[in-house]
Amino acid sequence: MTLALSLARFAVETTVEEIDPLALERARMCLASTVASAAMGYGIASARIVRALELEEGGAPVATVWFADCKLPLTRAVRVNAVASDAAASDDSDMRSIAHIGTIVSTAALAVAEQTGASGREVLAAMVMGYEIAGRIDESLTPGRMQRGFHGSVSTVFGAAVAAGRLLGLSVPQMAHALSLAATSIGGMAISADTSCAREYHAGSSVMTGVQAATAAGRGFEGELGVLELPRGFLSALGGQAIEDITHGLGESWDIVTDMAIKLMPGAHPFHATAEAAADAAEKARQGHGHLQPADIERVVISAAVQWTNFKGDPHPRNLVDAAHSLVYFVAAAIVDGGFGWRHMDEAVMADPVIAALQDKVTFDPAPPPLPDRFPHRHGGTVTIHMKDGRVFSSTCRAPRGSGPRGVEWLDIRDKYRQLAPLGGMSDAAVTESFACLRTFDGADAVARLVALLGRPG
Repeated sequence: MTLALSLARFAVETTVEEIDPLALERARMCLASTVASAAMGYGIASARIVRALELEEGGAPVATVWFADCKLPLTRAVRVNAVASDAAASDDSDMRSIAHIGTIVSTAALAVAEQTGASGREVLAAMVMGYEIAGRIDESLTPGRMQRGFHGSVSTVFGAAVAAGRLLGLSVPQMAHALSLAATSIGGMAISADTSCAREYHAGSSVMTGVQAATAAGRGFEGELGVLELPRGFLSALGGQAIEDITHGLGESWDIVTDMAIKLMPGAHPFHATAEAAADAAEKARQGHGHLQPADIERVVISAAVQWTNFKGDPHPRNLVDAAHSLVYFVAAAIVDGGFGWRHMDEAVMADPVIAALQDKVTFDPAPPPLPDRFPHRHGGTVTIHMKDGRVFSSTCRAPRGSGPRGVEWLDIRDKYRQLAPLGGMSDAAVTESFACLRTFDGADAVARLVALLGRPG
């Protein structure tokens, strides 16, 4: 049995009742977070451009474009919604490899369910399954694919194919062909994602291609079922390792529980724990002296797992893309403002002279502690503030709030949703009603209720 067939059998034959209820709960949270992130990204130039292009092309009005009061063909609507969610750098992130699997499975599952009439509970199960298979494949690629220059979209595509395929009722052979078609359909250069709006372009391509792979397989289109494991196949080309672990222990635990992280601040998720450490170290300084003046700081030292990847960004960002990838900015802003939040993606805040002055005092540990495993993005960081008067304040954060190791709380999801959803044009009443729907997203009418609210946000 090929790897595609083994994964397909698990994806198709696992019942909702066999899925951990906590995994279904995390799927609810992921969907709420994705909608909130899409609201924040709705007005960003890249999202506006893709939305305009798709609306100009038009087509059968099948799936809802969030916040836009219109519908597009299935694969085009999921593209528009995923681009909006990823554009704001505020969607979920996988702690192993920073792939944004949740955006992909959320946008795919909700759109397909709108077409098929699936229940909310079926949507959640499809999301969990899509996350599981995409996460397992990407874990095998980490960190090899990044070293070879490939973005996480090359693995998130499997999440879209599985989530869509499950809701379309694909058979095991059809699901295997959906996976094989997904494997040969997607690309994405990591350098482009790190330095430009191509990051969200990748998200749109991933979900669009994955959904199309599932629909094509459902019509009888077939691919090479051994494409994942064969020489010159997907895993070989992208540096796959520990390939046997992809199918080991399927169903014993769920990646959406153990490795998904909901962003409770914007930007690259590997920086979130270090930003929390910076804010905590600054709070210790305030408690010890009654106040903290950035001018009294001699230097700030970062010692973070992400240093092993050289993924640190520009210390003085001036746009959202650069800010989302600047560890120095995260740390300096967290110290000055007592934390890093949604407003720090505003270009006016990036130019704050107090934050800018502190950025020039940030240095990096020349010998950060060795990693305990091959997943540098799963681990946090330490920030040490050295004051001019000799006092030293330090704090370590191993995993940020909203991540699998620390757990995810509905209060945090609610706060994020209430802050960001209005940016998509949603009225206060629509924000309240849509969040209530997401909070208990199980019933037969849940999908119809939610897409109605997202389709007419005012």
